Amino acid sequence: MSNAASPGLHVPEDEDEIEQLKERWRLRIRTARAQRSARRRDEDARALAEVVVAIPAVDAARCVSLYAARPGEPSTGPLLELLEQRGVRVLLPVLGTGLQRDWADYAGADDLLERAPGRPPEPSGPSLGAQALAEADVVLVPALAVDTDGNRLGQGGGWYDRALAHARPDAAVIALTYADEVHDADVEPIPRAPHDRRVDGVATPTGARWFVRPTAAA
Repeated sequence: MSNAASPGLHVPEDEDEIEQLKERWRLRIRTARAQRSARRRDEDARALAEVVVAIPAVDAARCVSLYAARPGEPSTGPLLELLEQRGVRVLLPVLGTGLQRDWADYAGADDLLERAPGRPPEPSGPSLGAQALAEADVVLVPALAVDTDGNRLGQGGGWYDRALAHARPDAAVIALTYADEVHDADVEPIPRAPHDRRVDGVATPTGARWFVRPTAAA
């Protein structure tokens, strides 16, 4: 858990101020992530994959939603490979215009396409619609940071906050991040807007923990 200096313990109620505070968090975390060596990122990616597949809810899942990580995020390549080897169905996001939400089945690393600069790689297969997320037993989401109340700091687009509306109530929602990006909510609470969706747990290269234990994780 991070012992870094807090960007500020004051948690504002005004949404503009909340977003400004989030941007300060994002800048700090992106700057720290950029300092990680390629070797360390590769090691972390392999360790994260082993941690995630050992989570009982993931081990029991028939369908998992994941994402192809962009540069700067903890890599999900080894995790995608492990899930594929285990015969788990994996749903990946398909980005439409604006905040349009869609999903498609993962069909191997060679099938992933970067459809536009800055967008994460996406499957080439048919789109399944936003409601396809309800088929996932576990939803693995990206995060720049989380706190122990389950608050998640995303990249700022709001895509996942809206997409999670289609997840099943019993699906475990788990953020993927680095260990030093998990913060004590009593010391470094992540600024949270009313529309922000909490996560049930977090997985890092050093381990996993639940904040709220969902039915699927029992």
